[in-house]
Amino acid sequence: MSNAYYDQNMAATMVPPAAHLPDVLPTERLTATGMPVAAVRGDLRRVDDLRNVGSVVLCWAQAALIVGAAVWIAHPLGYLAAAIAMGATFARFAILAHEAAHKLLFSNKAWNDRVGRWLLAYPAFVPLDAYRRSHFAHHKEEFGPNEPDMGLYVGYPISRASFRRKLLRDAVGISGWKNLKPLLTALTKPTSRPLATRILGTQLVLLGAATAAGRPELYLGLWLLPWMTSWRVVNRLRAVAEHGGMEHSTDRRRTTHHVRQSWLARATIVPFNTGWHLAHHVDTGVPWRNLPAMHHELVAARWVTPDLEHPSYRALWRALAAGA
Repeated sequence: MSNAYYDQNMAATMVPPAAHLPDVLPTERLTATGMPVAAVRGDLRRVDDLRNVGSVVLCWAQAALIVGAAVWIAHPLGYLAAAIAMGATFARFAILAHEAAHKLLFSNKAWNDRVGRWLLAYPAFVPLDAYRRSHFAHHKEEFGPNEPDMGLYVGYPISRASFRRKLLRDAVGISGWKNLKPLLTALTKPTSRPLATRILGTQLVLLGAATAAGRPELYLGLWLLPWMTSWRVVNRLRAVAEHGGMEHSTDRRRTTHHVRQSWLARATIVPFNTGWHLAHHVDTGVPWRNLPAMHHELVAARWVTPDLEHPSYRALWRALAAGA
């Protein structure tokens, strides 16, 4: 398929045309909005607590492995490679924190929030409860008046030069500072100080652990620096691949892209099945492990067709950067 579409004026657009959006719902298994009917919903919405414990452990194990490998190699190029690789590690923390924000990480809601806050969100500088509120606004009405991430999505396709400038700002820490500054400012405000203190306290624990190991610079170079640089690049690439250039609509096929998944993408920018993002937006109650099955339901109903699938993330990014 073509990576971009064109409107009546032959201007590039990322929104698929009506011809690619067959009106086939409802079916025996899906409602008019694509959500599974009650008989199908139970299996798709089941949370696997034990395996999710392993997923949280995996996040920390990956971080430890990258830092440990850099220390063992003890070469500037090794540290550089580790700083880049940590961008993908922060993607794992962020996606599982996102799962906790949806209350889908653990079936016990108290433990869902404890683990989501202290082991996933706060280490990644994310105020989970505030994020949950804004993220639910995103799901309630994508591209609507309360869309919190509008700045990431609108205006595509843009020029290649503009796309390159955005990624450069991410890579050198400009975007990272814009995200860190509000957290520091929050310390001066009585209403936001408790939450900011918890997040910064978590960072001090990480710094303390590095200091106890005799290497405080590891926190700065392989935690804070990647969060402000390589993670920003990964986050933008993922975000625009989810919604870049789409539009306000009750039809999620017009608000959310679908991209063919590969092992490399799943290991780096879209871990924990977040690449099946259209399925996630159709039913936000489906936990990450079941999103491929949810997507299969949409395909089986012929609501998602091959015309909607971008062949790769690279192809989608090229289309997003194909504007004037």
